[in-house]
Amino acid sequence: MPHYVYIIQSQTDESYYIGTSRDLTERIERHNQGRSKYTKSKRPWSLVYFEEHADRSDAMKREYAIKRRKSKEYLAKLIKRFNSG
Repeated sequence: MPHYVYIIQSQTDESYYIGTSRDLTERIERHNQGRSKYTKSKRPWSLVYFEEHADRSDAMKREYAIKRRKSKEYLAKLIKRFNSG
C-alpha cells in the first residue's frame, strides 16, 4: 500500500512540517483541525509538496533524509521543483 512523504506550510508563520501518511487528504485535515500536537498552534496549513513511496518503510526513510538536511533552502528547492513540474 502506498505511503506519502509530505510537506505542509503554515499560513500563519510560513514554517514547514514534514511527515508521512497513507492518506494525505485525511492527514492534512487532521493538521488543520488541530488534532496534531505540534501543528495545532500554527494553523491553517497548506500542502506544498508530496512524494509517493511503495511502503511505509521507504516513506519514513525519505522523511528522515529530508529532515536531516535541516535546510529551508533545500525544502524551498524541493517545493519549487514540485510546483513547476
